[in-house]
Amino acid sequence: MARIYSGKKGRSGSKKPVTKVKPKWVKQTAEEVEKLIVDLAKSKYRSAYIGNILRDRHGVPDSKLITGKTVSRIISENNLYPDYPEDLLNLFKKVVTVKEHLNLNKSDKHTKRGLQNLEAKIRRLIKYYAGEGKIPKGFAYDYQKVKLLVQK
Repeated sequence: MARIYSGKKGRSGSKKPVTKVKPKWVKQTAEEVEKLIVDLAKSKYRSAYIGNILRDRHGVPDSKLITGKTVSRIISENNLYPDYPEDLLNLFKKVVTVKEHLNLNKSDKHTKRGLQNLEAKIRRLIKYYAGEGKIPKGFAYDYQKVKLLVQK
């Protein structure tokens, strides 16, 4: 939320640690962390959730400090990254749940507006990723296609 009189947004939220070197108390080697990431990716976990698991269960504060590579890069090097970018897949899942909600609640105008905004965001991301070559050039947003992608 923006502040009332300052015209600026707040600065609350979590921050990553400032240090750029591996902490002394981390016992895992780079190979062990990469193996953990690959195993978790094979179990169909998203990269953000893999980072949370490494932090909470294994005591790895930042995988990039230890391995020198991000979780997404390690997953893509081992050919385990999904066909479509994760943020786009998350938006696809969200649009499916919102559409199911709208089928049950036909007169929910606020959700209908949210769905329009969500679909606009998806179209912008598709345009960006098509330009980057991360998705096929001819890919167009269609709810039926998206529903099939999410069900896989």
